[in-house]
Amino acid sequence: MALIVQKYGGTSVGSVERIQAVAQRVYKTVKAGNSLVVVVSAMGKTTDGLVKLANEISPNPNRREMDMLLSTGEQVTIALLSMALQELGQPAISMTGAQVGIVTEAEHSRARILHIETTRLTRHINEGKVVVVAGFQGTSSAGEMEITTLGRGGSDTSAVAIAAALRANFCEIYTDVPGILTTDPRLVAEAQLMDAITCNEMLELASLGAKVLHPRAVEIARNYGVPLVVRSSWTDAPGTWVTSAKPQGRSLINLEIARPVDHVEFDTNQAKVALLHVPDKPGVAARLFGEISRQKVDVDLIIQSVHEGNSNDIAFTVTTPILKRAEAVAAAIAPALRSQSNPKLSEAEVMIENNIAKVSIAGAGMIGRPGVAAKMFATLAEVGVNIQMISTSEVKVSCVVDAAECDRAVIALRNAFEIEAKEQKVGSRGEFLTPNSSLLTPHSSPTPPVRGVALDLNQARLAIRQLPDRPGMAAKLFGLLAQHNISVDMIIQSQRCRVIEGVPRRDIAFTVSRIDGESAKEMLTQVAAELGWGEVVLDSAIAKVSIVGAGMVGQPGVAAKMFEALAQQQINIQMIATSEIKISCVVAQEQGVKALQAIHTAFGLAGSEKFVVPA
Repeated sequence: MALIVQKYGGTSVGSVERIQAVAQRVYKTVKAGNSLVVVVSAMGKTTDGLVKLANEISPNPNRREMDMLLSTGEQVTIALLSMALQELGQPAISMTGAQVGIVTEAEHSRARILHIETTRLTRHINEGKVVVVAGFQGTSSAGEMEITTLGRGGSDTSAVAIAAALRANFCEIYTDVPGILTTDPRLVAEAQLMDAITCNEMLELASLGAKVLHPRAVEIARNYGVPLVVRSSWTDAPGTWVTSAKPQGRSLINLEIARPVDHVEFDTNQAKVALLHVPDKPGVAARLFGEISRQKVDVDLIIQSVHEGNSNDIAFTVTTPILKRAEAVAAAIAPALRSQSNPKLSEAEVMIENNIAKVSIAGAGMIGRPGVAAKMFATLAEVGVNIQMISTSEVKVSCVVDAAECDRAVIALRNAFEIEAKEQKVGSRGEFLTPNSSLLTPHSSPTPPVRGVALDLNQARLAIRQLPDRPGMAAKLFGLLAQHNISVDMIIQSQRCRVIEGVPRRDIAFTVSRIDGESAKEMLTQVAAELGWGEVVLDSAIAKVSIVGAGMVGQPGVAAKMFEALAQQQINIQMIATSEIKISCVVAQEQGVKALQAIHTAFGLAGSEKFVVPA
C-alpha cells in the first residue's frame, strides 16, 4: 500500500462535474489499496474573480486582507470535493492550510513554508479517510495565527511539501496537459510528451515560464527526493516522471528557507577566448559556433554582452588542453566578422586569457531569492577577488576569476554558505560532480541533448554603462537589488574594458521580471553618481528563449544549431548566457514566438500528435 499525495489545479476542479470526476479518480486510487492526501486549487477562475472584486474596492488592497480573501477560494473546493467523496461512500475530511499544520513565514501573498505539523494529518490518514487539503495557503508561526498565501504556483508547492513531510511514496500533479511537453502546446501544437525529466532540467524549464510546474515545487522535490509525476486530469495516461537523486539528510524544519546552497565547486582547468567588436546582426554567433563545432571544440560557458552601437562582444571558455585549437578557430574566423560600426577596426579582435578559474555555488534553494547571488558576489569582494564573467541558472551561479585567486574564493564561499569541504570527483570538463549533479556525459545519457525549449515574455533588460571594474561592484549592485526584493535572471558582464579617468570600466547587463523593470531602473539611477557608474538603460521589449538538456554536455554542436536556427529566421541575438544544461538567448519581443518555434523544429522535438489544451 502506497501513501500518495495528489494535486488538482483550478481547471481540473472548475465545475461540479469536474469535481465529481476527480472524486471518482480519487475513489479508484483508494480502492486500489492506497492512502491518499488530495491538495486542490480554487475552482476555475475563482481567484481571478476575487482579485477583481478586491480591485473594485481598492486600487491597492492591503496584502493581509488579500490573503484572507484569496484563501477562501480553495475552501470552497475542499468542501465540495469532500462531499463528492462522501457521496461515493469514501470517508473524507476537508482541511484548510492552518488546520493541516502548514506553518509559514509571516509574509503575506508570498510566504514560504517553514514546516508542517503532520500529527492531525497522519491521524486522519490512519483512520482511512482521504484528507482534502486547501492548497496555496498556510498560517504564520506567530501567535496571531495569521492566514498566509504562498503566491503563484502555491498549490503545487503545498502538495510537494506535504509529500516531503509525510515521506509519501510519490506526489501526482494533475493538470490540463498530459504531462511535461517539449514546449508550450499553445505555441507549438506538435510539442512532444516526455516520459521522464530530471529535477535540474525541470527547474530550468519551470523557471523559464513553463507553467506545468512551479519552480518552488520542483525545488522541494529535488531537495527531499520526492518522486513527482505530472499527469492529465482527463485521461489515464502515465504522464511524465520528474526524477531526482537520493538526497542527503535534510531537516524538515525551515523546509523552504534552509540551505539554499549545497555545494561549492571549482575548475582551474579553464581558459577564455573573447571576440570583441563583432557585428550586431543575425548569423554572427551561428557562424562562429558553427565553425567551433566543426573543429570539435567543446565550449563551456558562452556569453554575449549587450550591444554597443552596431557591435558587441562574444566570449566563451574552454578547457586548457584545447585552448590552442579554440584560439586558432577564433583567429581564423575573425577576419570574416568585419565590424560595420568602427571603420578603424577591419575585423573582430581576439583576446585570450589563460590563467582563469571557474568558481560556482550550486543548490536548488536559489529560486526567487535575490540575496543568494548577492551574497556570493559580496563574499568574493570581501576577500579581494574580482569577477571576470558571470553565468547564472536556477541551480548554479558561476563566476570566472583569476586562477591565482581560486583557492581564496572557494574557502571564502564555503565559509559564507557553511559548506564542508569534501573530496569530490572531477568531471570530464573539470566540474566537481556532486551527489545531486545533473551533469551527464553523452555516453551515460540515452536522451537527446535538448529536452525542451522555453520562452519567457515577461522579462526586461537593464544595462549599466561604465561600471568600475574592481572587486565589490557586483556585490553592491546586486546587493541593492536584493534589498528591494528584485530577483535577477541572466547576468552578462561585457568583455570590453575602457579606462576612463584612470579607472577601468565595463558594462554590465541583466534581466529582471518586467514588473520590476521601472522600479529597478529608478533605484539604480538614484545611486549611479554615488557608486560611480554611468547611464542605466531599460529595455522592456525583449524575449528570452532557452534550450534545456542535461545531455548537451560535451556536444559542441548544440549551441551552433540553436544559433543557426535563429539566423535562418533573421532573428538577431541580443544577449547569450549559458550554464551546463541551458543556453538562453535574448531576442526582440516580437520575434520571441517565432524564435521558439524555429528552435523547437531545429532540434526535431515535434511529435506526430497534436495536443489541445482544454479551456
